[in-house]
Amino acid sequence: MTETPKITISHGSGGKLTHELIKTLFLEQFNAPQLAPLNDSAIIDINGQKLAFTTDSYVVNPLFFPGGDIGKLAICGTVNDLSVMGAKPLFISCGYIIEEGLEYDALARITRSAAEAAQQAGAAIVTGDTKVVEHGKGDGIFINTSGVGICEYELPGKIETSDKVLVSGPIGDHEVAILVARGGLDFQVEIKSDCAPLWDLISKILSVSNKIKFMRDPTRGGLATVLNELVENKEYGIQIEEASIPISEKVNGVCSLLGFDPLYLANEGKVVVVVSSNDAMKVLDAMKGHALGDGAALIGEVVAEPAGLVAMKTKVGGRRVVDMLVGTQLPRIC
Repeated sequence: MTETPKITISHGSGGKLTHELIKTLFLEQFNAPQLAPLNDSAIIDINGQKLAFTTDSYVVNPLFFPGGDIGKLAICGTVNDLSVMGAKPLFISCGYIIEEGLEYDALARITRSAAEAAQQAGAAIVTGDTKVVEHGKGDGIFINTSGVGICEYELPGKIETSDKVLVSGPIGDHEVAILVARGGLDFQVEIKSDCAPLWDLISKILSVSNKIKFMRDPTRGGLATVLNELVENKEYGIQIEEASIPISEKVNGVCSLLGFDPLYLANEGKVVVVVSSNDAMKVLDAMKGHALGDGAALIGEVVAEPAGLVAMKTKVGGRRVVDMLVGTQLPRIC
């Protein structure tokens, strides 16, 4: 007897199983042209005015962690999904699914944090919804946010060989901060999440160059997943340099102890940029001149071969393929 397929936790990891689920079920059934590109936000044209529209759900555990909480995380995630499409975030919805028994003070703290993050991003929370589920039916609180922004910049989009790949700062801080905050591991390190709204940084780099081809915030699945999505079924590949990828000593130390690859760790305040080689240093300098980009680095370039793959030149001079994970290295963190 054939067992009926079931959804597993790995289907929500951002890896291969997530992509298979989206392509074989959601894309087929929803069948909207705005959905097909699978960008962080849908671009909608209304009488010549282009708007970006996005939605996301947040289920982080613990609710509070060094550098933020689920409220800040939810708003920053939506702001950043709009921002990487060249859209100025304007309006956000905020829906709460609250578990019975959550302390009122915790809910108030989360709400204040969300409001502060929206204000920092220059956006307004204009609508929402509240549901309460029985005790034991949720992780304290789940939050869904949607956002609308006006597209102020239109990315050229045509990626070519020799284009450069930049990242705005050290990777992996968010996921390691969550891991340490959960307790159970005797780590004597203090690591803060990088959770932050990126519109101010992104608007700055867009103001110095009209040759930025692609932007994405490397959340679930991390840097490696973003780069694999970029080259999938394309006639070009990407080569990155391990020695150039910014990773803090603390994150690197935790990864070394636990056997994690920082390339796959989630970030909530970083942006990956592909830009023409002519403008790469100009954009890099603009990043470094901003508080959220002072650790920015040029980490690789677009290459003709191997097409459709991400390859990394290692610190010892070898070369390896950086594939997309099937599932996830860690339990759910966002």
